Amino acid sequence: MKNLLKSQTYFSPEDIETCEDESIQKIHSGLNEKIGETEYPCVGAKASINSKQYRLGIYGEMGNPNTTKKLGADLKKYIRETDETKSDYLTLIAVFTDEAASEIGFENKLWTQIQMLHDSEKEKGKWDPTVSSDPEDPNFSFSFDGTSFFIVGLHPNASRKARRFPFTAMAFNLHRQFVKLRDNDQFENMKNVIRNRDMAYDGSINPMLEDFG
Repeated sequence: MKNLLKSQTYFSPEDIETCEDESIQKIHSGLNEKIGETEYPCVGAKASINSKQYRLGIYGEMGNPNTTKKLGADLKKYIRETDETKSDYLTLIAVFTDEAASEIGFENKLWTQIQMLHDSEKEKGKWDPTVSSDPEDPNFSFSFDGTSFFIVGLHPNASRKARRFPFTAMAFNLHRQFVKLRDNDQFENMKNVIRNRDMAYDGSINPMLEDFG
């Protein structure tokens, strides 16, 4: 993971198929192996991988100014692509070089990275008006470029088996993808399916742990 600082940081499945960088191929294989497990609980993630509706971002340390600049640019690409394709599942998995020694350490880094993304925006206060900007509000969602996100943290030492990943990462989905599911009366069913599968996967009793949406 130490030598992943390439000029290209944003990869489609097609890009990865022709990529000769072994470290990127290793990350991609780890992602597919994890989500490809028969018992893996998140059916939305499975749909993204199986339909190739995902993008892979490769960065340096979380909370680093250079990382923030590249991640911010790639999030804008991801927003445009999701809008253009009208995808219900397109996901950006951002992978970092950090080694997360503990749950709290990872969460601190994640919130630092989110704050730096927010601070990097030239137009301050351009928060998605459909969600709250107060982290204590139940309707809070992180907003970037005027668009709200649902974010899931992934790292090797996560307490939940479903959030354990060989590398430190953040998965980004547009919040409105979940709103659309709710409007189509699909959200509650999907949520219940994922929670039941999640509890069977590792006995978790708090399915929202490590989710920042």
